[in-house]
Amino acid sequence: MKRLGLTLVAALCLAATTFAADNQPTTAKWEGNINVSKLSKYLKLSSLQNEEVANICDYFTEQMNRATTAKKNQDAKMHTAVYGNLKLMRQTLTKEQYAKYVSLMNATLKNRGIELAK
Repeated sequence: MKRLGLTLVAALCLAATTFAADNQPTTAKWEGNINVSKLSKYLKLSSLQNEEVANICDYFTEQMNRATTAKKNQDAKMHTAVYGNLKLMRQTLTKEQYAKYVSLMNATLKNRGIELAK
């Protein structure tokens, strides 16, 4: 009986740690290819804005890939990439579009397990 109780406790602990491990944010490599056409529809971009946003998204993806593969100062490089992207988007988008973009970016980074606030 004692053995059965210990086995159940061990199984419960194993299941709990496995479940908890799946819910932890990861700092995995950035694999975010931004779908510019969906972003364009969501933000209702003009043709000129669409081209600018596509260039900014390509640049951002390149910078994030460099930041996640960096051996030193990974957090600082990621911080610079994200805030550089936001600065470029602020210059390109209207206030309403930018507000939507910031909320979308915030949710995306949070879902990827990337925390920038210190």
